[in-house]
Amino acid sequence: MTNRRAFLQKAGLAAAAAYLSPSFISSALAKSAKISKIGIGLFTLRDQLAADVNATIQKVASIGYNQVETYYGYPGKYEVKGFWGLEAKDFYALLKNNNLISPSGHYNVTDFLSGKGDVVLKSHIETAASVGQKYFVIPALPNDVRANGTLDDYKRMAGLFNQAAELCKKSGLKLAYHNHNFEYKDQGNGATGYNILLNETDAKLVSFELDIFWAVNAGLNPVEMFKKNPGRYRMFHVKDMDKTDKAVFAEVGSGQIDFKSIFSASKTAGLDYIFAEQDLVKKDVYQSITESYNYIKSNLI
Repeated sequence: MTNRRAFLQKAGLAAAAAYLSPSFISSALAKSAKISKIGIGLFTLRDQLAADVNATIQKVASIGYNQVETYYGYPGKYEVKGFWGLEAKDFYALLKNNNLISPSGHYNVTDFLSGKGDVVLKSHIETAASVGQKYFVIPALPNDVRANGTLDDYKRMAGLFNQAAELCKKSGLKLAYHNHNFEYKDQGNGATGYNILLNETDAKLVSFELDIFWAVNAGLNPVEMFKKNPGRYRMFHVKDMDKTDKAVFAEVGSGQIDFKSIFSASKTAGLDYIFAEQDLVKKDVYQSITESYNYIKSNLI
């Protein structure tokens, strides 16, 4: 009896050890971190939204998308006031009626980043919270920083990101930054603006939305990026690169980017949400976003 009891105790300890082993924990985390919802960046559909926001959102839902990422307050050619003519509460209702949510939105905060105060920023934060978003995304830096930004400029941007993130936190939001390719420019001895943004922002408050196209376009390997800064890349913009011309956008799965390897490493990134996006589309836009959706669903999640 004693031997049997000792055997069972040892077996129980062994089982517990197995459950607590790194491999088991890693497997469990991988399962819990698995992305099951597919979102779309509505910037892809900017012309369609301007023409008929209701019909566009209905079409997005009918394709199978579960989530949308908005863009708000953009100036110039892509100017957006409100949600394509809808008040926040009406846009929120439109999403709900089509079984969609919006966990993230891009907001124009150029005034704040250019030293013109936080009035517009606070207004946008209120808007983001009112439609149930979790991430408030800075889509780009002011034009002068984009074109000729020094390392000191990026340090200043990082400080402002931290300030904006504190304001976001008060409304239950988390700040994120969306890259292009200019942030990765080598400014001497391997120093880049992007690394300053990573290293000089508060990791508890500031996340990053990795635009995979632009990172690859700049010559980076997203998998290596995740290893160097685990947990910082909470969202992906998923868009492909033409097989022969790295300046040309393509439907996901039709180009040269190795998305399977990137998604296999996504648990290291800290991934919460993905959004298919394509800045320029050369075919029927709904055919394009359907092709991207089908590839992501069949191959990446």
